[in-house]
Amino acid sequence: MASKSHPAQDAVSLLEEDHKRVKDLFNEFKKFAETEDNEYVELKQELMNVVCDELKVHTTIEEEIFYPAVRKALPDEAALLNEAEVEHAGAKDLIAQIETSKASDPMTCAKFTVLGEYIDHHVKEEENDMFPKVRKSGMDLDKLGAKMAARQAELKKDRPNFDSPSGNPMMLSLFDRIRDVGLSVMR
Repeated sequence: MASKSHPAQDAVSLLEEDHKRVKDLFNEFKKFAETEDNEYVELKQELMNVVCDELKVHTTIEEEIFYPAVRKALPDEAALLNEAEVEHAGAKDLIAQIETSKASDPMTCAKFTVLGEYIDHHVKEEENDMFPKVRKSGMDLDKLGAKMAARQAELKKDRPNFDSPSGNPMMLSLFDRIRDVGLSVMR
């Protein structure tokens, strides 16, 4: 059964949707990452918090559900999956550093920018190399997607940084403020 926020979708489509959402958020951040204007510090901090939360949930569903299923279906692709998991570990390290820092610190913004570049590289490898192989594998991606969506909903439950602007007042506020300062391309 699909969650209220996500219609039923296959596993790869769910992950691609996550990728797009995070990429859009990183692009929003780039627009004012280097400014020291106090008006933007709170927005930068909220974007960092949202992206870090999104990435933690995303990596969890990949590591707990998606990667093990892919390893079983594609045993000859162990090196590809090993690399993906190492990239996750690197991203988690940066996320931990960002979460214990403040957006007012230029080094935190630099770490967040590097995290964006790192994630962009990881996403390209998944979407260009792994996902086509997964689609050809004969895996039941609908069943896997339902399992992943359920786990994702469980992880996002009771956490303030999630959902689309229309589904979460905090996010609506964040996106409205980004739009109001004339920086948003998300709407």
